[in-house]
Amino acid sequence: MRNPFSKTYDPRELSMFEFMQGIKFFETLKQHELARFLPTMHERKYVRDEVVFFSKDPSQALYLIRRGTIDLTIDLRDNFETIMQLKRGEAFGENSLLENTKRTYTALVTSDEAELLVIPHFAIQEIFVSNPKIKAKMMAALAEYFNTNNQRLFRSYRESFGFFSLRQMFE
Repeated sequence: MRNPFSKTYDPRELSMFEFMQGIKFFETLKQHELARFLPTMHERKYVRDEVVFFSKDPSQALYLIRRGTIDLTIDLRDNFETIMQLKRGEAFGENSLLENTKRTYTALVTSDEAELLVIPHFAIQEIFVSNPKIKAKMMAALAEYFNTNNQRLFRSYRESFGFFSLRQMFE
């Protein structure tokens, strides 16, 4: 039986919750927890070849892709190498969930247009301070994300043995 005192959400909010729960960092949050993020989000539109942020910039926001594609690139001397291409329903700028971090990659729009939902770092931190359960769930998702990336890195290293020194990563 449904609790008659529980908050009800309008169709737009329910649609946003469904979208957010499809994204790794939000998938374990309940509706009332997701609702905390709604007032903090704003929409930004980008065009092809626009940079969302550069490597080494301060990590000031988490981005959710509503429409379009984004390439995450790393700088290799005078070139950029795409390390991942993201599309609708994915997030990037994940280190904005942590405090005092800088971007590790450049995010570049590769579709004609992109529509991103932006959640500022300060708003995320305010939610974390006032709701430790949300922080715990999102930090667990972030740890899982980094663990998966480490596994990919090690697999890539094994497959290309000798081309780079993995030891440098741990020094």
